[in-house]
Amino acid sequence: MKGRPPHRGSGTKHGPGGFAPRAGTGPRTSAKDAAQRAARNRGDDAGERSPWDDGTGSESAPRPQGAPRAAAPKPDASRIRAKAPAAQSPVSRAPRAEAPATPTGPTRREQRAAASATLASGVQTLTVAPDEAGMRIDRFLGARFPQLPFTRVQSIVRKGELRVDGKRAKPNDRLEPGSSVRVPPLKLEQPSDRPRNVAKIEGDAEFLRSLILYEDADMMILNKPFGLAVQGGSGTVRHVDGLLEALTGPDGQRPRLVHRLDKDTAGCLIVAKTRLAAATLAKSFRSRAARKIYWALVAGVPRTRQGRVSTYLVKDEPTDADARMRVAKHGDEGASHALTYYATVDQAAQKLAWLSLKPVTGRTHQLRAHAAHIGHPIVGDPKYFDVENWELPGGIQNRLHLLARRIVIPHPRTGRPVDVSAPLPPHMAQSWNLLGFDAARYDPIVEAPEA
Repeated sequence: MKGRPPHRGSGTKHGPGGFAPRAGTGPRTSAKDAAQRAARNRGDDAGERSPWDDGTGSESAPRPQGAPRAAAPKPDASRIRAKAPAAQSPVSRAPRAEAPATPTGPTRREQRAAASATLASGVQTLTVAPDEAGMRIDRFLGARFPQLPFTRVQSIVRKGELRVDGKRAKPNDRLEPGSSVRVPPLKLEQPSDRPRNVAKIEGDAEFLRSLILYEDADMMILNKPFGLAVQGGSGTVRHVDGLLEALTGPDGQRPRLVHRLDKDTAGCLIVAKTRLAAATLAKSFRSRAARKIYWALVAGVPRTRQGRVSTYLVKDEPTDADARMRVAKHGDEGASHALTYYATVDQAAQKLAWLSLKPVTGRTHQLRAHAAHIGHPIVGDPKYFDVENWELPGGIQNRLHLLARRIVIPHPRTGRPVDVSAPLPPHMAQSWNLLGFDAARYDPIVEAPEA
């Protein structure tokens, strides 16, 4: 008889290195009969007792692919000793009719360490937990293996080395609870025995707390500064995702990103404090229940003061995560629909305009590509600004003038809207002051459609 799938997080202590799955249970009938006969000889009624049940109700983990089926195991003495120092006979345990105690299981940190130790040795199949439902496959892998560089995660997915329910996975595929994810052998960095730099951790935590615009028990919204990357990449050492390690709780729960901003885009960035909150917030983005407003300083002034930009976008280099996006035709390979509403809030003669932008979709570089598409690229954009014979006005810094100004999103637990606005970053505040723009001025983009 095969055992039931294990409770998520259950495992057997396997030395100081972490946890490892127990072997398959094998047939139980003969062992149980023998125990019942022994109990009857002693005059005990063992009909309702299980000599190997420690009261937790947990079962053995599934047998890895290719591993031989184990013989019927003996009672797990290590688990029994963890409950009481003295040896206990099977008949002294509570009857099965009583409600089993709730298993505590390893912490999140122990689970990650166990997964890293297990997968480093070969191919393994992971099961998607209910609170991981809806996660992108690359983020799922990054969450399970924080030691793995994000560039390596993207490479594994891009090369088709991951299989979900037997099929090749794409980076933007979403996972369903209970799905099987086949992961290839991973070369992981071995954890260092050196003590962590406490001063650095405290410094990172203090820096992140200085960026908080909103916080509660489930989520926080950061004011991401210009020039700070959200995730790591080639040559990127300091980024928000790495800094969040400093806010890991005693239970191993680590805050996690819900969405992304470009490195040079400042403003509102949502971070979930639990996996359940992360899954719920991610669903809000996918269902477009989240509302986002961006501010930008662009070259020239749009002839139509309020408008709609609807195109298809595709990467110039599909394998480059930060490649330039270009406008494509419907049906082109890799092309995705992108929709943005814009409104002109103010202008400086015909030289510059303050645009407010509301993206309906969330494509890579969507606002930057759409602003360039209508002939008004964002000031300081190194990828999309291509206006000939255009000189940067004096006093304005050559930095990307794009701000994730405001976000409204349902709270992951209460469902009530959380409405947060970010201030202008220093270089944009300087430009606003120079041009005489009033940040408190009415923003007409709030009247734009939501689809």
